[in-house]
Amino acid sequence: MELILSKGPTLPVSADVTLAALNHFLAGVERRAFRIARIALRHDEDALDAVQDAMLKLAQRYSQRDPAEWPALFHRILQNRVRDLQRRRQVRGRVMALLPWRRDADEATDPVAEAPDPGPGPAEEVESATLLLALEAAVRALPRRQREAFLLRSVEGLDVAATAIAMGCSDGSVKTHHFRALQALRAHLGESWT
Repeated sequence: MELILSKGPTLPVSADVTLAALNHFLAGVERRAFRIARIALRHDEDALDAVQDAMLKLAQRYSQRDPAEWPALFHRILQNRVRDLQRRRQVRGRVMALLPWRRDADEATDPVAEAPDPGPGPAEEVESATLLLALEAAVRALPRRQREAFLLRSVEGLDVAATAIAMGCSDGSVKTHHFRALQALRAHLGESWT
């Protein structure tokens, strides 16, 4: 069966449906993926690059796969891209540390970027933001595998099997890493956060 458009080429119906499903999936996952990448990379532009690269690779290489496989594939691609950026940052930092003329330039900060936001907010927003920052800091402090398991299971809502595919490990390892992450977060933040 083919879909004939009034203007332009003839497209198979399945390609049009797949494109719409892929767009819907990517629109639904982009904000959460950005938050995951930002927590891991601690840099907004790098996190945005990682998410965009993961979306592009999913669309280019896996768009014809079953849509049920997309969440695990996307998060696997995203985690690999995050690791690549972290490795590149470490190598760049080691090289730049050896250059004496770069040390002073790295220490200079932008006072406008460092200034706090002057806009006051309601007390609930402040408390919520404080709790969110504490949670993000606690998640950043987790070992990498525990952080990945926690974010994929608790934030993204992936099941154990999809998380195992995304992390490249067994179901049992996912359960162990997720349980240990929850224990560490409870110990750091207290029981009240859950």
